Amino acid sequence: MAIEPDELDRSVRELAEMLKQLRKRAGLSGVRLAARCNMSQSKISRFENNTARPSLVDVEQLLRGLEATPAVAAEVMALARIAQTEWQDGRALRRKGLDKKQLQLAGLEASSAEFRYFLLSMITGLLATPAYVRASLGAAPPEQLAKAIAMKLERQRVLFDRSKTFTFLLTEQAVRYRLLSPGEMAIQMDHLVSLSRQPNVRIGVIPMGTPLGPGALNTFTVYDAALATAELDLGAVVFRDSRDVKELLRRFSTYEERALFGDEARKILTGWAERCRRDL
Repeated sequence: MAIEPDELDRSVRELAEMLKQLRKRAGLSGVRLAARCNMSQSKISRFENNTARPSLVDVEQLLRGLEATPAVAAEVMALARIAQTEWQDGRALRRKGLDKKQLQLAGLEASSAEFRYFLLSMITGLLATPAYVRASLGAAPPEQLAKAIAMKLERQRVLFDRSKTFTFLLTEQAVRYRLLSPGEMAIQMDHLVSLSRQPNVRIGVIPMGTPLGPGALNTFTVYDAALATAELDLGAVVFRDSRDVKELLRRFSTYEERALFGDEARKILTGWAERCRRDL
């Protein structure tokens, strides 16, 4: 089922109001419900006033404390699952400034230890050369461009933190998408080869025609098996529900089994780079 951005926002408000009404119908104060759920009253208050978003475990605890009927519990849990999905509007982020997005990503990278990227159509900023970074931000307002480029390049330092591990799966379309001149594209591919030698970085390549199974493909990232993002051209969807994250991990494992790594990946990347140079 497709979930519209305004539905995501509405579901969070509806969940807060529904939890408040269920508590009142049960004749419980926030203090009494907190005692039943082994949860602080202030935390419940934040959920009911929509100043904090409850996890699915939090909602399950509250429903048990409220002694909700199975039908009511199913309705609330369905709403809670939608509320755990967040839409990040790309246009709104650009209005706020591209640096806000870079700060968000840097925060995720600082707090996570294991990263999995499935890259369908373009190379991610962590793997990009300066020329590729600039070209990928080509439509950005000029006053934001220099700062965004600098922040993207600064974020690449995280790849050299040996306490973190990275697996990047790139389709042939992502690697060979002509964002730059043939010479610059060859340099970008050489850069991927170089990064693939990092002991904590695995770069897998999926050649055109490799069967990846049924269903539509999306660019996505999974952080520590706890949170995932799916990228669209108009924005991004953030998944916090463990079931959604597990499903993306399952898909990632399937794609990973079909990717080429190590010397095989470096050989095919080098071949593509040489083709670009022949086009000069």
